[in-house]
Amino acid sequence: MTTGYLWHPLYGWNDTGSGSLTPADPAVGLQPVGHHFAHPDNKRRMHELVEVSGLLDQLHRVPARPAKRAEILRVHTEEHHDRIVAESALPKGGDAGDGVSPFGKGGYEIAALAAGGALAMVDAVVRGEVDNGFALVNPCGHHAVPETGMGFCVFNNVAVAVRHAQEVLGVERIAVVDWDVHHGNGTQAVFWEDPRVLTVSMHQDRLYPPRGGTVGERGGGAGLYTNLNVPRPPGTGDAGYVDAMDAVIVPALRAFQPDLVVVACGFDPSYFDPLAHTMVSAAGFATLTERVMEAAAELCDGRLAMVQEGGYSIHYVAICGAITIATLAGVEPIADPYLALLADVYGIHALEEHQLASRKAAEVLVADIPGR
Repeated sequence: MTTGYLWHPLYGWNDTGSGSLTPADPAVGLQPVGHHFAHPDNKRRMHELVEVSGLLDQLHRVPARPAKRAEILRVHTEEHHDRIVAESALPKGGDAGDGVSPFGKGGYEIAALAAGGALAMVDAVVRGEVDNGFALVNPCGHHAVPETGMGFCVFNNVAVAVRHAQEVLGVERIAVVDWDVHHGNGTQAVFWEDPRVLTVSMHQDRLYPPRGGTVGERGGGAGLYTNLNVPRPPGTGDAGYVDAMDAVIVPALRAFQPDLVVVACGFDPSYFDPLAHTMVSAAGFATLTERVMEAAAELCDGRLAMVQEGGYSIHYVAICGAITIATLAGVEPIADPYLALLADVYGIHALEEHQLASRKAAEVLVADIPGR
């Protein structure tokens, strides 16, 4: 099996400035801090661990390329695209659109490279150059809606890649599985009325965006029943995530019968993440990866592309990423150096009744997903 891997040094140069979410403002008591939550070091550290551990030698490098304007416009409006271009040329850059997602001068070029990286990995998987692959891109993308960026996302990388697969590669049915801890609202919006794309988001309930991601959001028009949300309560942990994968997400994939599976892979459901509380371990992400690989092997000859989304723990993101990529490649992963600490101090949680109840609310909707 050949597993593709994509990284570009410019992903580590994405400038999110100082400040946790907003710029420093002494008048309101906001001091400057060294790192924005979405500082690129988390992803750079992941790449360095992939390289230093020797894992990189067992992967097939897929080169990144910038998405072209026309490729981005398959998803986003001209107004959004052109505003990012204009702000990117300013001495201090601009913002994706919500006031808390800054980028520095040249930010457009890096964001276009992130969208193009996702596109390049999907292209390599569909054309059979690799069996599956992991695109470690930055900035992330799944919150970006057609008319604006938000939530640290400039362009919707996965959506740009899926539209390319549809319109250039001729892939008829595509499933997007999003396990970033925040709701994949942007991807949901892009494909809301598209019956050829199943969008599934498993995320912490009512975290971000705070008023969306409910089980009642199921697609519209011709795309009715092709959107599925699986909200997870805080503290869910490995058992609750794997339970939802087995009871809801894999059955949803089987019902839809995709020709390609794309995973929007965030590591912010992990222990130690400062922006969430779902407490998934690196081993938990490995199990989720195994499950989606098995489903892809059963349904679409193993065609699976994973695209990096969020993850904000400077301590744990690299570990989760390296173990996930090793699982995807079918090679022995590094040991999780935090596992003993997690077990002794935090505890590895078993499935609880309230987690089971919230899963069942999504499970009953799988029967409505349209097949071929």
